[in-house]
Amino acid sequence: MTEKREYTDDYPEKTLYLPGPTEVREDVIEAMAEPMFGHRMDRMTDLYTTIVEDTKEFLDTDQDVIVLTASGTEFWEATTLNLVDDRMLVPTSGAFSERQANVAERLGKTVDRLEYEWGNAVKPEDVREALEASDEGYDAVGMVMNETSTGVRNPVEEVGDLLGEYPDTYFVVDAISCLGGDYIVPEEHNIDALFTSSQKAFAMPPGLAITTVSDDAYERELEKDSASWYGGFQRCLDYYDRKGQTHSTPAIPLMLAYRKQMKHMLEEGHEARDQRHREMAEYTREWAREHFGLYAEEGYRSQTVTAVENTQGIDVAATIEDVSEQYDLVFSNGYGSIGEETFRIGHMGEHTVETVKELTDAIEDVAGL
Repeated sequence: MTEKREYTDDYPEKTLYLPGPTEVREDVIEAMAEPMFGHRMDRMTDLYTTIVEDTKEFLDTDQDVIVLTASGTEFWEATTLNLVDDRMLVPTSGAFSERQANVAERLGKTVDRLEYEWGNAVKPEDVREALEASDEGYDAVGMVMNETSTGVRNPVEEVGDLLGEYPDTYFVVDAISCLGGDYIVPEEHNIDALFTSSQKAFAMPPGLAITTVSDDAYERELEKDSASWYGGFQRCLDYYDRKGQTHSTPAIPLMLAYRKQMKHMLEEGHEARDQRHREMAEYTREWAREHFGLYAEEGYRSQTVTAVENTQGIDVAATIEDVSEQYDLVFSNGYGSIGEETFRIGHMGEHTVETVKELTDAIEDVAGL
């Protein structure tokens, strides 16, 4: 049984270069300390309509947006319940795409996996072949845009474009570790639900899940006998249309932080934010090539998290600990079975090339590179 470890307030401050959560601006943190108010007051309507409409503006989308108190995992479940009657195709190329498939199976759906070795990306021609080979067809294709465990950025745009030829198959995209740091507009690529979490490239505190919803996806749920209660498109969007609020009690302080950070994001702009993340990714890859290697397949590498292949055989766990102790900078080991074969650097949110260089310099020093 786990023993209680008392939380204290004397921890040293660490700068986060994780695949999430990431660094949060001071004024965004301070926004959470506003006096509490009721979630059915006019003030809540002002707050919620602001963050929803600002999100649509930032993402350059006309699709509906839902912001719920949850992690992004909520929309793995909700989109499956809302859109899938029987069968779902899920390309798996890492831990999180495999988990997306597992969630659908636990919900009683038949899941066909299109399996790739870790580090490799999904190929659109394979998706087409799977769609053509299925006699029953698929209610939906579920796909991870940015595979956090491997640093792979899958070509969701190309897959979405080909799914335009299959209008009865919905496209669900997990963009949890990249949306806000990697430019994509859902309706341009036939994406019916594109979802993320607040603590990744949005650079907000954890605890909010965000999704876009196409008109077709909304109408699809209306035809179903069952759907998600908490994350149901109809329940969320109809309540927003009537009241400008959430149907259930939200985490108001987190939404106040969201409002503040989204104003910063709008000021920077979607394309400029994409370009900044692109520059950070390019710097990190160049550094990794010089000293180690890159785990993800060439041409399919993430803009927000780099999985560095540990070609030098350094003690990853010890290096992480020493960098944390000596420099107060925190990065991540590899995920699961590749924990010592790789390590991961999150270059997302409010980081810049200059701040990422502070981490890579520290790693070089500690590892004696």
